[in-house]
Amino acid sequence: MSSNPVSVLVVDDEPPIRRFLRTSLAGHNYRITEAESGQAALDLLAREKPDLVILDLGLPDMDGIEVLRRIRETSRVPVVVLSSRGEERVKVAALELGADDYVTKPFGMAELIARLHTALRHGFQEKGEEPIFRNGDLTVDHVHRRVAVGGVEVKLSPIEFAMLLLFVAHVGKVLTHRQILREIWGNAEDVQYLRVYVRQLRRKLEADPERPRHILTEPGVGYRLQLIEEGQLEGSDERQS
Repeated sequence: MSSNPVSVLVVDDEPPIRRFLRTSLAGHNYRITEAESGQAALDLLAREKPDLVILDLGLPDMDGIEVLRRIRETSRVPVVVLSSRGEERVKVAALELGADDYVTKPFGMAELIARLHTALRHGFQEKGEEPIFRNGDLTVDHVHRRVAVGGVEVKLSPIEFAMLLLFVAHVGKVLTHRQILREIWGNAEDVQYLRVYVRQLRRKLEADPERPRHILTEPGVGYRLQLIEEGQLEGSDERQS
């Protein structure tokens, strides 16, 4: 199992459904956050920024269609509706509002997992990201949260993985210290703290961490993930810090 689980916000007012999803999805490398109401879901979405939302439509405080409408006002997070309401008009309304998929209760777990994977792929494609990023010998599988170097899986901490995804999203571009600190930690105070994590990341991704060829230093500015052309495997000429 990957050390970087996909974060899923489950919005459902039925405790047995939430318990079943929590248990079942945990075995497939999903980390679950739960909400019993529409407003709680919207609050958690803003605070937690999950990778995926599973949304029931029958909520105690507001209709799930309204929750979906509000989600789409601010976020393109993949949303899979999981509901006992199987009327065609409801399905059409949800999909037209931007739901990525609609699964009717009762449901099979294998089918739901397949639908979740598809929704995640759609989310990355919509953002202009490939589900699997390859750069030289580095492979990042966004959907399954796996990182490999030379075909061998590498275990990253959540912060290391978040940093790598940030570099991947801006491959070839310089990210300043301030940008990275704000994106990962929400502040721009301690550059030395950032350097520690970059060194840790290099130790796991680079053949020679002192002469990296993936994550390069722009002295006094920040870092960039170097775009490696096919067949280009040599390291940087200068030692990096």
